[in-house]
Amino acid sequence: MTHIRPDADGMGSQLALYDALVAIGRQPRVAIASKLLPRYEFLDPQRRVIEDFKPSAFTDRDCVVVLDTGTWNQLGDFGDWLKKSPLPRAVVDHHRTQDDLGGLQLVDITAEATGRLAHEIIRALGAPLSQQAAHNLFMAIATDTGWFRHQNATPATFTLCGELVAAGANPTVLYEQLYEAATLARFKLTAVALDRLAVRANGKIAFTEISLADYEKTGAVPGDTEDLINYPRGVEGVDLALVFIEQPGGGTKVSFRSRAADVSKLAEQFGGGGHKLASGARVNKPLAEARETVLAAAVALLGQ
Repeated sequence: MTHIRPDADGMGSQLALYDALVAIGRQPRVAIASKLLPRYEFLDPQRRVIEDFKPSAFTDRDCVVVLDTGTWNQLGDFGDWLKKSPLPRAVVDHHRTQDDLGGLQLVDITAEATGRLAHEIIRALGAPLSQQAAHNLFMAIATDTGWFRHQNATPATFTLCGELVAAGANPTVLYEQLYEAATLARFKLTAVALDRLAVRANGKIAFTEISLADYEKTGAVPGDTEDLINYPRGVEGVDLALVFIEQPGGGTKVSFRSRAADVSKLAEQFGGGGHKLASGARVNKPLAEARETVLAAAVALLGQ
């Protein structure tokens, strides 16, 4: 299992571990607790491996491994099931923000991606690393380092990714599938977000927002918001970037990015969390109210 709104690191780690466990005679199952975003459908076009989580369908399991999150609020309906389940469980994660899910915590916040930890598990098991597993692990690490441009990309990152390419990972194909195959609707939604870009705190904070009406207007889907945070972060002079996204079930999802400030502490004020420079939260307030409340906290964080 990985977090709701599963991303390339979570699913890449899941699929790589799946291959390795099958190779050593186990019978793993891969589940997600929310919709598979269109941009990731190429990972399992026929949905032969990735299953939508349904409590009644997973009564035959021996244990649960949760990848790329260790917080209850990132598990959706699966979290409610896990709280009642007697199954042993382990968390494999690299985020600073953690709850106690009641099992082993294999957490390393120095890891650039959960994909690295999945690779370490495969190696510790003595399992073979298939070409497809290497491909999926490269995807996990490349995306969580912003394709190697973020501060968490270290010499060790390139060493590991070199090994994964030697084992069969194909960076060119991955980049094209992830970043050069966007729908027209996704571009139209991006245009809406760009049009709404604004700044606060003398240009130190940049933000934009997406409302539910924008999906109908552009033909986009909620998953098309995934990379929008890169645009306010790219504004000259900005130290802290935010994207506010109105949620179908009420409330507002907020993405945080910074160049130096610890936005995980900011996210934790609103029940979220993550990394020092990249975090998220869901605020139980309407979009406009959530925006002003979070922006006030962001201004305070920067001391403006």
